Amino acid sequence: MAAIDEPRSGARAVDRAIHVLNCLEGDDPELSLSELAHRAALPVSTTHRLAQALVRGGLLEQDPATDRYRVGQGLATLARPALARLGLDSVAPHLYALAAGIRITVSVSVPEADDAVTVFQARPPVHFCHHQVPRARQSLHASATGHALLAYSAGRAAADVDLDQVRHRGFASELIETDDPIRALAVPIVGPHRQVRGALAVQARSARLDGELIRAVVPAMRIAAGRIAPLFQNTGDATLSTAEFRSR
Repeated sequence: MAAIDEPRSGARAVDRAIHVLNCLEGDDPELSLSELAHRAALPVSTTHRLAQALVRGGLLEQDPATDRYRVGQGLATLARPALARLGLDSVAPHLYALAAGIRITVSVSVPEADDAVTVFQARPPVHFCHHQVPRARQSLHASATGHALLAYSAGRAAADVDLDQVRHRGFASELIETDDPIRALAVPIVGPHRQVRGALAVQARSARLDGELIRAVVPAMRIAAGRIAPLFQNTGDATLSTAEFRSR
């Protein structure tokens, strides 16, 4: 007889399918079967069986020309109620207007456990490049987005020099070291009673997002964050205090 805490075979299959689906999170638009199996740390045969089940359910798609897997339209359908609860239908026009005005992709993130999770992106009609796409998940304690969420959260815990600097400047900044360094900026989305509901962020090559452009972009970001704050209906983790974030 299996151990009491051992999941039944059906539940285990569901857990594995969810795990495979989560492997598509991130910036890679498509993965081969072998790449998907490697990320999932599962045998290729098992990954193939699970991926095909997800394809049949519409949660994954398989490119007929390359056999590579990508997120399916079924997930977008399932996500619509959650996005509606966030108020993104009414928020989106403001984000696209900001992106067009500053010519940089604008993203909105909310906290989840110890991460800041990107829930929406608005790309500009011109001057878009892959450097402007943020990571799907970023550490609350080691990213501009995370610092914007923490620094302006009510009930903040003991003083933190980095967060004090963020509040003094009015925005968070992060230099992402790569072959072509990237600069990220973030401001909080503050709702009623000074509750931080999310963060609005941009990023671009640091050679482009220099001091002069930062001085032009940040005020526009703060104005946009103020406009969308009453429309942004995020609940749960996004309204936690800094102390609660840090206790996780």
